[in-house]
Formats: sequence, structure tokens, C-alpha cells
Amino acid sequence: MVLFNSDKKHEWEDLGNGVSRKIMSYNDDLMVVKVRFEAGSVGAAHQHPHTQISYVESGMFEYTIGESTFMMERGDTCIIPPNSIHGCRCMEAGILIDSFNPLREDFVTQIPPSYYR
Repeated sequence: MVLFNSDKKHEWEDLGNGVSRKIMSYNDDLMVVKVRFEAGSVGAAHQHPHTQISYVESGMFEYTIGESTFMMERGDTCIIPPNSIHGCRCMEAGILIDSFNPLREDFVTQIPPSYYR
């Protein structure tokens, strides 16, 4: 397990359509991911078995969880229960800090072994 991770050490992973991410820190129980959005980009509606908390580091996002939609801006948070359909539209370019419990194994399998060295 890597105890410290420097943001400056890693490049953004381009996910396409104006969205990119950095896997920051994780263990089996918890994962923190930075997701950067260009204005107008969309985090497509999806669901997963993980509990997720999103924190708006910067920008403005129209965030939908199930049937509820909320305009989120810097400093706001939301919690996404397991298996809830959720997504967002970026209204003003920004970054979300997403935490997952447990870790997103599908994200980890995409990380090259040298990422944390």
C-alpha cells in the first residue's frame, strides 16, 4: 500500500469527451479519484455497487442521483448509495473529488504497475 501520493507526479488519464481522471490513493476499502471536466462535458448516467461521495473542488455541475437533480458548486458534496443511477453535466469547467467504498477494482486494473513508483 502506498501511503502518500503526489498529484504532481501523475498525468491526467483522458477518458474522452472532455473528461479526464487521476486515481489518487486507495486500498481495498476506500478509493479517492480526481475527475476533471471541461464545460459542457457529461458524466453519463451509470450505476455501480460502490457507495460514492463526490466533492466539488471547482466548477459547477448539474448532478442527478435517481430522480433528484441538484446544482452543485465549489464546496458542495453528495452521496450516491450503491446501485443508484447517477450522472452529471458540467456547467462550468471543474474538478470533482470522488471517494468510493470499496475501491473501484475496474479502475485499478487499468493502472500500469509503474504508476505508484
